Amino acid sequence: MLLGGAMAKIRVSYEYTEAEDKSIRLGFFLIVSGILSLFILGFCWLNPALQDLQCKAANCTVLSVQIGDLFECTFTCGADCKGTSLYPCLQIYVNNSESNARALLHQDEHQLLTNPKCSFIPPCERENQKNSETVTHLLDYWREEVGSQPFPCYFNQHLRPDDVLLRRTHDESVLLHCFLWPMVTFLVGVLIVVLTICAKSLAVKAEAIKKRKHS
Repeated sequence: MLLGGAMAKIRVSYEYTEAEDKSIRLGFFLIVSGILSLFILGFCWLNPALQDLQCKAANCTVLSVQIGDLFECTFTCGADCKGTSLYPCLQIYVNNSESNARALLHQDEHQLLTNPKCSFIPPCERENQKNSETVTHLLDYWREEVGSQPFPCYFNQHLRPDDVLLRRTHDESVLLHCFLWPMVTFLVGVLIVVLTICAKSLAVKAEAIKKRKHS
């Protein structure tokens, strides 16, 4: 009976306060958010970025610059206003140092997927004439200013042997962002949970020691 009474006197509560409970919930929310962010970024962003980074840097030299067929583009002129107009297809054929073969130059991966037959897709204007003027300006630039001077480009022999990119959509920094921010969120959540549990444990032990001293 004496032992039971003594134990009853020094018994302390392990129940978390409302503030501690919210803190632990926040920690678990950050942990789950970090894990989900890692999966989402991995599937939606990291995979295409890795394919883009597989492109090897090369030196390209212009072989020919020409204007081909007309293509449609969609313009917007307000919240409820949009339509289609035409732009001429600028085709820049180059020789790249990696394969030493003729290839079609594209501004980036996005424009390659949008229209693989053209090198550049101008911003879509309502008037066809403005689209033509933009493409003509680019044609003059590549013919007169670039000419036969070599310039850096990117080439993927396995995925796109007949195309080269003027610039890559992604660089190595995308790998850092895909892993850094989910991991920071995950670690902050773990830290909040661990610190809350440790603080509670220390408080319980301190209360137990205090009760023993007064028993």
